[in-house]
Amino acid sequence: YFDGWKAYDRDPFHPSQNPNGVIQMGLAENQLSSDLIEDWVRSNPEASICTLEGVGKFKDVANFQDYHGLLEFRHAVAKFMSRGRGGKVTFDPHRVVMSAGATGANELIVFCLANPGDAFLLPSPYYPANDRDLQWRTGAQIIPVHCNSSNGFKITREALERSYAQAQESNINVKGVLLTNPSNPLGTILDRDTLKSIVSFVTDNNIHLVIDEIYAATVFVAPEFVSVSEILQEMDDTTCNPDLIHIVYSLSKDLGMPGFRVGIVYSFNDDVVSCARKMSSFGLVSTQTQHLLAAMLSDDVFVERFLAETRRRLGRRHGVFTKGLEELGIGCLKSNAGLYFWMDLRKLLEEETFEAEMVLWKVIINEVKLNVLLGSSFHCVGPGWFRVCFANMD
Repeated sequence: YFDGWKAYDRDPFHPSQNPNGVIQMGLAENQLSSDLIEDWVRSNPEASICTLEGVGKFKDVANFQDYHGLLEFRHAVAKFMSRGRGGKVTFDPHRVVMSAGATGANELIVFCLANPGDAFLLPSPYYPANDRDLQWRTGAQIIPVHCNSSNGFKITREALERSYAQAQESNINVKGVLLTNPSNPLGTILDRDTLKSIVSFVTDNNIHLVIDEIYAATVFVAPEFVSVSEILQEMDDTTCNPDLIHIVYSLSKDLGMPGFRVGIVYSFNDDVVSCARKMSSFGLVSTQTQHLLAAMLSDDVFVERFLAETRRRLGRRHGVFTKGLEELGIGCLKSNAGLYFWMDLRKLLEEETFEAEMVLWKVIINEVKLNVLLGSSFHCVGPGWFRVCFANMD
């Protein structure tokens, strides 16, 4: 996973200065609509305390603030989360807990829910850095729930139950299930029935469900995204315990601002909100950033245009790549969300092994000069799949 980044850093592509360098297609970064944000910043100079128009707010913003975060910021984030999910659900700003990016938010929620040695079920393929983010400092462990290409890598209750039973047989205390919806690296979404079955599974076993919805507003074609918050509204108390449900979110992907380090923990459990709030002081978002984003995300006209245009651009870019690959006889998993697609190069392997996948990847990165990420780094159970990012270049 990180070797590909290093290969790009050593020899980055540039259209004129280094046309034979490595092209970065391994970084899930959304730069397709950064021009819209730049236009908004130019049109709203008073939103920043570092402009003549906004400097009057400098002292207020630069001084110590409530560790809960600026109230206007939490209101704006809650509203943006609702807009990104089609306005079908509302979020309580008093349940919005800040963190330094989704990395910090994921670690924070694990600290709140688990003791060292406790485990979480995590369907594979999954984001490689979860191995670091969720385990290194918390002492928790990940148990992969293996999904495969035979059903499009879909998560089933049967697979969860099988992994849960195996963990119990090994005397491992399972604290919950971790999911990313839309999926990274698949670019697919969980349908309503699947979400309901997973919610029922955690409720039946009295374990937690943490869903990272960081790509919620990147769904560019039907079917529409379904948030777990919608599912809570549709299920009764016998099949769904809201105290077990938690959402991780960030502005890194939907808004294309990973450098701003805005992560969110949103829990339906009062005790978890209280615990997370206390721990959040170790990874707050700067008040300067909160101040600017509160103004931006409160601009309804801008937000509506930004979300619609971003989805249009993502869909167009996704089509350019997947259709072009199809013309070359290269298939991809059918997907409708995210900043990437899951490319199938199984027929290019010399043999059906992960060693052969590594050999092919080295050819792609060293000779073809493309940094795409090999499936084994995502814990994919079968070789030959690669994640290709398409939203981080012109």
